[in-house]
Amino acid sequence: MKTAIYPGTFDPITLGHLDVLRRAAKMFDRVIIAVASNDTKTPLFPASRRVELVRENIADMPNVEVAESKALTVDFARERGAVALIRGLRAVSDFEYEFQLAQMNRHMCRDIETIFLMPSNLYFYTSSTMIKQIASYCPERIAAFVPPNVYEALREAFKK
Repeated sequence: MKTAIYPGTFDPITLGHLDVLRRAAKMFDRVIIAVASNDTKTPLFPASRRVELVRENIADMPNVEVAESKALTVDFARERGAVALIRGLRAVSDFEYEFQLAQMNRHMCRDIETIFLMPSNLYFYTSSTMIKQIASYCPERIAAFVPPNVYEALREAFKK
């Protein structure tokens, strides 16, 4: 059974993330979304809430699961027997950071490959950061970019 890890902060998960996830789920027997508890970022939602928001959106994907990760991604992947890390690439501007990250991960664990997947052109320009910025001013404008449960969570978070 080939397992891949799709790591990220997912604060919040977007339709772009889910698009990349669906592509990965076709390629691997099992995909685990690793919701990172990243101390260098200040997430809007706690990790447990982000896991919950993800879980509600993967019910129709039998080979996908979600877990919180407090470890280095390669260590999390190794513990779960993964052969690959899934990374989404939206634009050329993402590439340099993602390339460096992939090389560092390869240095730490040569047995785990990094696979770059691009989202549909419908979501190419979205990011969780951008979604939160727009939601803080005008939540109704983000409905086309996030699942319904995330839309409601953001409306509640930015209620004025």
